[in-house]
Amino acid sequence: MLKSMTGFGKASGNFQSKKISIELRSLNSKSLDLNTRIPSFYKELDPIIRKMISKEVGRGKVDFSLNFDTVSTENKSSINQELAKSYYTELKELSESLGEKREDYLSLILRMPEIYTSPTEELSEEEKEVVIKIAKEAIDNLNHFRRKEGEDLEREFTERLNDIQSLLDEVPKYEQERIDIIRERMKKGLEDIESGSYDDNRFEQEMIFYIEKLDVAEEKMRLANHLTYFAETMQLEQSGKKLGFIGQEIGREINTLGSKSNHAEMQKLVIGMKDNLEKIKEQILNTL
Repeated sequence: MLKSMTGFGKASGNFQSKKISIELRSLNSKSLDLNTRIPSFYKELDPIIRKMISKEVGRGKVDFSLNFDTVSTENKSSINQELAKSYYTELKELSESLGEKREDYLSLILRMPEIYTSPTEELSEEEKEVVIKIAKEAIDNLNHFRRKEGEDLEREFTERLNDIQSLLDEVPKYEQERIDIIRERMKKGLEDIESGSYDDNRFEQEMIFYIEKLDVAEEKMRLANHLTYFAETMQLEQSGKKLGFIGQEIGREINTLGSKSNHAEMQKLVIGMKDNLEKIKEQILNTL
């Protein structure tokens, strides 16, 4: 089953007062090009997540993003009382030394930097498991998207392969006509020679030479085999690179067929094959 390298996947979940959201986007690339954006609180999970993506996603330019929001309205911050007392003493002494009137020091202190403290949290094993589970779901959703895109690729490839095969099946219609045209052209050329005579045996030998030189039987057979091999390879996992190599072989046989055709109608068939092959190559670039 083919998979596209283009895809999108997301998943979310809750842990205590947090809502955790994860998104993945992927585009085509020759190898895995992974970029992760993870808050510092979850940074220790980065190697685990990278390993998961590498195993499950394979090739592609992948952007991974993890975000979280606190959904609880509970305020866990507290006043740093020691620091508040220190501020109060300094403000009071400063006010008295300057002869200023007494002010509401408390309202000033509550606006001072670092007057509020929050308890330091540690990433628990339970929370790690929740984040990993959400990441796994997002990766699965990405792969599901890529598989759906892969179905479109498979339909496209199958259609193009069938078109090439149909054009190839038309080639034999022109093969004998092509030989007859060459025979008549050579014969006429010899008859125009002033001497007016030529050796029939030598003529037939020359014709055999040209027929063998222009014979396309092997090219037709190899091209048909490559088309079949391409269709079979589409059923394998992560076959994009292999399909690229088979596409090159298909192109080689089509080019040789074109160079040997020496016939206008056959050339048209070859051009049609090349057009379909180019469309196949464009889509292979996006195939995992």
